[in-house]
Amino acid sequence: MGPSLLARMACAPQLMRSSASASSAPFAARRLAPLAPALARNLHASAVRAGVEVKSLSAGDGKTYPKKGDKVTMHYVGTLQSNGSKFDSSRDRGSPFVTSIGVGQVIKGWDEGVPQLSLGEKAVLTITPDYGYGARGFPPVIPANSTLIFEVELLKIN
Repeated sequence: MGPSLLARMACAPQLMRSSASASSAPFAARRLAPLAPALARNLHASAVRAGVEVKSLSAGDGKTYPKKGDKVTMHYVGTLQSNGSKFDSSRDRGSPFVTSIGVGQVIKGWDEGVPQLSLGEKAVLTITPDYGYGARGFPPVIPANSTLIFEVELLKIN
């Protein structure tokens, strides 16, 4: 099996820079051109950073992102990956969740994942146990070593 599309795309800048001569650049550009539509469709579809995967469901404004220490207002629904059971939901409470991001007020998966969202974006955060509640869990709601799934929406950056 050959390298994935993303792996090949990651090499594209090096291919362009390492061209032996200016005359080979158009050839490289022609070879990479077919990747452009896939890039446009999938560039923000999923981003992985350590213990959190961010999969965009609907785009935000694409220019306003929360920074460390910003207060964010979000809606979320949290479920367990193991069985799909819901353990928490701001939507069910009818009240968005407000927190500072990147300063340890929430689990590490949120501190790492939320800054990847632009204002208005809806996404799914898949958070590994080490970026969630780890070996301790959050009894009785979240068992030890649980992978967590959060469907989130970034409503406001305060």
